[in-house]
Amino acid sequence: MKKLILIIIVLAVVGGGAGAYYMRKGTKEPEVRTAPITRGDIVDAVQATGTLEAVTTVQVGTQVGGIVQELYADFNSIVRKGQVIARLDPTILDTQIEQQRANVTRSEADLERLKVTLADTRQKLERAKALSEKNLLPRTELETAEVNVRSSEAQIRSSEAGLVQAKSQLHTAEVNREHTVITAPIDGIVIQRSVEPGQTVNAGMSAPTLYILAADLTKMQVRANIDEADVGRMRPGQDVTFRVDAYPTEQFTGKVQQVRLQPTTVQNVVTYQTVIDVPNNEMKLKPGMTANVVIEITRRTNVLRVPAAATRFRPNVEIFAALKQEVPADFGRGGGGGGRGGRNAGVGQPPAVAPTPTTGATPPAAANAPAATAPSRTANAAPQGQEPGQRQRQREGSGAEGRSAGPGGGTVGGNLPSGGEGFRGDGGRGGFDPNMTSEERRKRMEERMAAMTPEERAAFQERMAQRAQSGGGRGGFGGGQGDGGNRQGVGGVQPQGGGRGGAGGAAPGANRPRANAQSATRGAPIGRVASTPSMTGNATTIDSLFGPLPSVETRGAAWVLENKQLKQVRLRLGVSDSTFTEILEATPEIREGAEVVTNVIFEQASTTPGGANANNPLMGPQRGRGGPGGGFGGPGGGGGNRGGR
Repeated sequence: MKKLILIIIVLAVVGGGAGAYYMRKGTKEPEVRTAPITRGDIVDAVQATGTLEAVTTVQVGTQVGGIVQELYADFNSIVRKGQVIARLDPTILDTQIEQQRANVTRSEADLERLKVTLADTRQKLERAKALSEKNLLPRTELETAEVNVRSSEAQIRSSEAGLVQAKSQLHTAEVNREHTVITAPIDGIVIQRSVEPGQTVNAGMSAPTLYILAADLTKMQVRANIDEADVGRMRPGQDVTFRVDAYPTEQFTGKVQQVRLQPTTVQNVVTYQTVIDVPNNEMKLKPGMTANVVIEITRRTNVLRVPAAATRFRPNVEIFAALKQEVPADFGRGGGGGGRGGRNAGVGQPPAVAPTPTTGATPPAAANAPAATAPSRTANAAPQGQEPGQRQRQREGSGAEGRSAGPGGGTVGGNLPSGGEGFRGDGGRGGFDPNMTSEERRKRMEERMAAMTPEERAAFQERMAQRAQSGGGRGGFGGGQGDGGNRQGVGGVQPQGGGRGGAGGAAPGANRPRANAQSATRGAPIGRVASTPSMTGNATTIDSLFGPLPSVETRGAAWVLENKQLKQVRLRLGVSDSTFTEILEATPEIREGAEVVTNVIFEQASTTPGGANANNPLMGPQRGRGGPGGGFGGPGGGGGNRGGR
C-alpha cells in the first residue's frame, strides 16, 4: 500500500513538472525579427540572357561552282577589302570561254557571207530594173529580184543579232572565269571558314558560303530576349551591365540601342529582341558568347531605404496578443484604398474633414455625406447637391464593386472616408457621365466656367495651359488631391499629367491611403506622365516616339518595435529592387538606423483558431471576411474578401 502511494506521488510530481514546463514553453514570448533602415543605392533592373554578335558580318560566297583550288585566309585572319582569299579551279570555265569565242567567230563569218549575198542580189535587182524599163524582162522576174534583196537584208539583221548574242555569252563566260577568284568585300576578320581545299562547291541552287567576315570586333552587340512583361520599360540609351562565363569575375557595360518589334514565341512565352551596343576594345568578348544581361531601368543613389520584407509584414490579432499589446484603433483600415471597390472588407475609416468648397463645387451637405454601412446599390440616384443632368452613379465603397469607388470624395461626394459613398467624380473621367454626348459635355463645361469668379477662371485657364505643355491626361472638375491623378481645386488639373483620374481626392494634409499601381478608374500612378505617341513629325523610328519612363510612387507601411510594442509607420515609397525600397516620406518620420519588423516567429503553433498559420503573418485572419470598409487591408489593415487592387 505504501509503495502504491509512493508511486502515485512520484507520478503526480513528474506530471506536474512536465505540465509546468509545457505551460511555460507555450507562453514564451515570440521572437521578433527586425532589420535596420539604411541608406544606399537602389537599382530597378531587368535581367535577361543574350548572345554576343559582331555589329556587321558579311557572308562571302561564290556565284560559280567548282573545286576549291586554293584558300588564302583562315580563321582569325585579318583581311583587307579586295584581297584574294580563295580561288576555284577555272578549267571548265576556260573551256566554255573557248567555245564562246568560236561561236563569235562563226557568227562573224556568217554575217560576212550574208553581206556578199546582199550585194549580189542588189546588182541583180538593178539589172532587172533596167531590162524591165525596156520591156525586155517580165514583171514577175523584177518582183523576184526585189524579194531576194529584202530577204538578204533580213538575214543580215538576224546574223547581227546572233553575233551580239555570241559575244554576250563570251562575256558571261569571262565574268564567271573572274568569279573563280574570291576577294574580301570589306576590311574585317575571318570568324568562320566553311570549306576546305579540294572541296567541290555547287552554286546551281544557291550561293555556297565560303567565309564569314566580321567588320570590327572592337564594337559588338548583345541581342537579348526580353520578356513581354518587361518590354514596356525598355528605352534606348538605358545602361546595361552583363557577365560572360569566360570572365566570371569581370563586368562589362553597354547601352540599349534598339527594341525590335518582332516577337518570338517559344512554348507560349513571348519575347522581344533587344539590341545592346557593347564596346570591346580589349577584344575579350567573342561572337557567340552567352551574356547574362542586367538592364538598368531606374537608379536611386544614396537614398533612405527600407527592407522589402518589412513592407510585406502584416501583424494579426495573434501577434498583438502574444506581445500583450492592445489592437491599435486604426488596425484593419483598408490602407490600400481604391482599386475596384472592396467587398466584405475590414473596418472603415472615419470621415475626414471636408475642404472649404469653392464656387461651382458641391455644397458641404454633400461633401460630408456619411459612410454607407449596408451593402446596397442605388441606380441613377443623385445625392443632395448634385445636379440632375449629371447622371452620376452612386457607389458604395463598403461592398459594391465599382470603377469609381475609392477613398475620398470627388466632384459630388466631397471628401469621403474609405468605405464612404463616392460618385462618378471621385476620380472618374473629369466628373462627367460617360453617357453624355459631346454637346452635353460642352454645355456642362460652359455652365461651370460661368459659375467661376474671374480669379478662379484665370487660375483654371493657367492650369489648363500647364497641363497642355506637360502632355497631361484628362483633368477633372472638382475632386480633391487624387492619389492617382493629382487633382486639385475646381479645375481638377493634373500637374504631373495624371491619367484619367485618380483614386478620388483626400483632403490636403489628410492621412491618405496607399495609391495603387492603377487607380480606381484605371488612372496613372502618382507622378506618371500620360503621353500619347504620335506618328506625325520627323520621327524615323518607333523608339523616338516614346519619352522617358515616369517615376512610380506607391503607398505602404512598416512596423517598428518600441518597448516591445508594435507601432505602425505609414510610408510613401519609390523605386524597389525586390530587396530594398526607397522611402520618399514617412509618417511619423523614420530615421536611418531605425529597426523595422520583418517577421514574428512563435515557439510553437498557437491554439487559437487559425493557429496552424499563426507563425505566418501573411496567412492569418487578416485575409478573412470582415465588416464593411476597405479592401485587402493594405498597410496595417485587416484584409477582406475581394479587396481593392
